[in-house]
Amino acid sequence: MNDRKRAEIKQRISTELIETKEKIESLRLLVKPISPDNAVGRLSRMEAIGTKAINEAALGNATCKLGRLQHALTKVDDPDFGSCYECGNPIPLGRILLMPESTLCVGCAEELEGS
Repeated sequence: MNDRKRAEIKQRISTELIETKEKIESLRLLVKPISPDNAVGRLSRMEAIGTKAINEAALGNATCKLGRLQHALTKVDDPDFGSCYECGNPIPLGRILLMPESTLCVGCAEELEGS
C-alpha cells in the first residue's frame, strides 16, 4: 500500500471518528432514564421504553465502532495494515474506505458470518 492510499485511509478514519463521536453524543441524550411520573399514557410510555432500548443498542454499536476506528488509526502505518487477519490476502481499498475498521476481507467476513 502506498503513502497516498494510507493518507486517504487516515483521512477517512478521522472523518469516521468525528461522525461516530457526534453520533455517540446524540445517542447519549436519547438514552437518559424515562421518568415514571411523566404524564404520558401507558402505550406512549411503552413506546418510549422501546425506543430507549433501540437507542441503547445503537449507542453500544457506535461505542464499539469508535474503539475499532481508534485502533485502526494506530495501525494504518503498520506494514500489514490492509491485510486480512484470517487469510492474509489484501483487503480491497474500497472496503477499507467504506469500513476503515475492517480487519477481514469480504470472503472471510462472509464465512465468519455464515458460521
